[in-house]
Amino acid sequence: MRWPRLMLPGAVVVALLAAGGVWWWQQPSEAALVAVAITGGDPARAPALLRHYGCAGCHSIPGVPGADGQVGAPLAGLRARVFIGGVVPNTTDNLIAWLRDPRALSPRTAMPATGITEAEARDVAAFLYSR
Repeated sequence: MRWPRLMLPGAVVVALLAAGGVWWWQQPSEAALVAVAITGGDPARAPALLRHYGCAGCHSIPGVPGADGQVGAPLAGLRARVFIGGVVPNTTDNLIAWLRDPRALSPRTAMPATGITEAEARDVAAFLYSR
């Protein structure tokens, strides 16, 4: 099939816009890039970790299928909160420490130590901060 001359530039523009749209859609958000930079974690690994360590049973966590727990606080918008667990300032180091051993920071918390490793806690922190 031969394209008429006037249609070819329009078809090229549409194709480029479509390709550019796909490229743009697959790029990580600015929040995700910042979360990775400040935590050193990989947010893509976190949903499986959040299910494995039981977080999804107690917390509602956007982006994690089945994470609709009502025991703990919802984890949406964690990066905007002032405190973690209501007791420690919301910093990367504190979040990672909280994920690893919350009772070391707040002995009376109901949140258990799960045995999560530091690397896994970084992945979870990156995920939570990217949402």
